[in-house]
Amino acid sequence: MIRALGMMSGTSLDGVDAAEIETDGITIASFGDSRFRTYSDNEAAVLHGALGRWPGEAGVDEAAGISVACHADLAGEFPDVEVIGYHGQTLAHDPHGRGTHQAGDGVALAHKTGRPVVWDFRSEDVRQGGEGAPLAPFFHWACARWAVGAGLLPAAPVAFLNLGGVGNITWVDPSCDTPEEDGACLAFDTGPANAPINDLMRKRLRQSHDSGGRLAARGRANQSVLQRFLAHPYFERPAPKSLDRDQFVELSAAVDALSDADAAATLVAALAAAVAAGWRWLPSAPSTVLVCGGGRHNESIMSALGAQLPANVRPVEAAGLDGDMLEAQAFAWLAVRVLKGLPCSGPMTTGVARPVCGGRISHPKRSCA
Repeated sequence: MIRALGMMSGTSLDGVDAAEIETDGITIASFGDSRFRTYSDNEAAVLHGALGRWPGEAGVDEAAGISVACHADLAGEFPDVEVIGYHGQTLAHDPHGRGTHQAGDGVALAHKTGRPVVWDFRSEDVRQGGEGAPLAPFFHWACARWAVGAGLLPAAPVAFLNLGGVGNITWVDPSCDTPEEDGACLAFDTGPANAPINDLMRKRLRQSHDSGGRLAARGRANQSVLQRFLAHPYFERPAPKSLDRDQFVELSAAVDALSDADAAATLVAALAAAVAAGWRWLPSAPSTVLVCGGGRHNESIMSALGAQLPANVRPVEAAGLDGDMLEAQAFAWLAVRVLKGLPCSGPMTTGVARPVCGGRISHPKRSCA
């Protein structure tokens, strides 16, 4: 077993999650400590300013430098880990066009932390024709297996719904022996999640998010906006499929004329409607949807999902897991898989032709005596 640290900064751009697990890259032996580092206003502004940009464009190097510095700072609080899984900061994602871009430098992070760093997890999948996202699904399989073993879930298909900046869902059959096995996993991005809500709050109220969904709870969703939103061709694309954070910019523009509360309520309703629209792509209807990511703290979102989905919608903590740290834990687990040459994605999670072991491994410089 290897003690690994996973580090994740998602498209919500609120800060860095870091979590350690002990694993052989297949089973989860134990979950370790975790930490969160909030971005300063200046750091968040730089990262927001670089969204949508590619290597060599203005602001990208500064964003990458902030990513490395913040992650190195947080990694110092985990002195006993043997390897670091570093996702970097997604700035742009266009898998069938320009590719995928996670700002950051695993070589620099390895030098700063003095430990091996596994990074650039998505590029090889995209190079081989996959979507490059989502990458947590194989880890969701491992979590379901762990929860079944602990008696916290039945040995039946379950769905994990991650609500970060973008939403993604993983259908998992924990009875399968490996995540790359046919029928073990199906995953795809559902649509916009917290990103447009957070952007609305930042733009109008100078707040990072709608705490508890209280603003949305006071509003009424605009049905004409929702109808136009659901007419987007993305919802007709079969899974697997993935999104860029700002692929639905027209949704944010469509709520500009609404009051603060009605705009928030409309964006919450769009999130839930997008998940419901993707339900038809699941191999079978799971009885339980386990919600992770920041969206599960928003009571308006959880209520909307419960009303839209034909399943029990529960926070992932109901299965003994940490919904705030699941993505970071995923990259710890994936880092060990890369070290061992095991697949991190497959045809039913990213649409790649065959299972792929992505990621680059960078070792720290060794000083000469």
